[in-house]
Amino acid sequence: MKLLRIVLCILSVVALSFSANAKTIKMAKANWDTGYFQAEIYKMALEELGYKVAKPQAIKPSVFYVAAAQGDIDLWVNGWFSTHDTYIKEAKGKVKPVGYVMKKGGLQGYLIDKRTADKLNIKSVMDIKKHAKTFDANGDGKADMVACPPGWGCEKQITKHFAELKLGEFINPVKAEYSASMADAIARYKNGKSVLFYTWTPNWTVGALKLGKDVVWIEVPYSKTKATKVNNATKSSINLGFGADDIRPAANVDFLKKNPKVEKLLKVASIPLADISAQNMKMNKGEKSERDVKRHAKEWVKANKSTFDGWIKKAK
Repeated sequence: MKLLRIVLCILSVVALSFSANAKTIKMAKANWDTGYFQAEIYKMALEELGYKVAKPQAIKPSVFYVAAAQGDIDLWVNGWFSTHDTYIKEAKGKVKPVGYVMKKGGLQGYLIDKRTADKLNIKSVMDIKKHAKTFDANGDGKADMVACPPGWGCEKQITKHFAELKLGEFINPVKAEYSASMADAIARYKNGKSVLFYTWTPNWTVGALKLGKDVVWIEVPYSKTKATKVNNATKSSINLGFGADDIRPAANVDFLKKNPKVEKLLKVASIPLADISAQNMKMNKGEKSERDVKRHAKEWVKANKSTFDGWIKKAK
């Protein structure tokens, strides 16, 4: 009995030691719901790799990069580069992007409804000036444009557009909660009104308002970006005012050094744009609860089991 007690004591100490040393990853996710799906898939992969992962908290980029630099958060998979380049610089080498959720999949820009574009021959954001009242929702004489909420990063580029092109003279940027503002814009469109808004892809907005049918990208003659070929735009070659971003994981550098398996996983994992867009459309149709998103992620992993298992094998 004495020997048994000694053995049980040793096993208890080992178990406690293992528990104390078990790494719980502090993961965040973006505070825009179109990024929840990929965050859940990566969380599942980290857990499959043997880590515990705390429930990801939804935060904006300006908060994430500061927290990650301080070591309060380990990683997320919702980085947009080059939009978040400024945040990386401010982190002073303590946070870095690693791997790619999706390369060059993040288009950004301004769209208007196609019927107004065709009727008034609007090709560029500058053409809005002559027709500002057409897009005026609050009666102040300026066009109302759903914009980017503060702290996302995209608001900095929009601010540059407004400064260089003097868009503030005829456009009022609506910076309130994005999903609610877009819901208002979609309702206006369905009631026959003209709409102007900022968006990105993949995003449910260009599923609810279909590109090329309901809405089109318009030109932003911003001097720091170049024209490129874009489908469903007012021109075949168009300057969107934003570069095509890579959607990438970003993590605390010290954390990655201590957890090389995590860094390897982030380097080998990726999710096709079409799959993210399809999930975003499910959310737009009402499947947007936390339970729904987790189910979507599990269904994706099941349907792509060989790919998912390949990530884990390479990471190990």
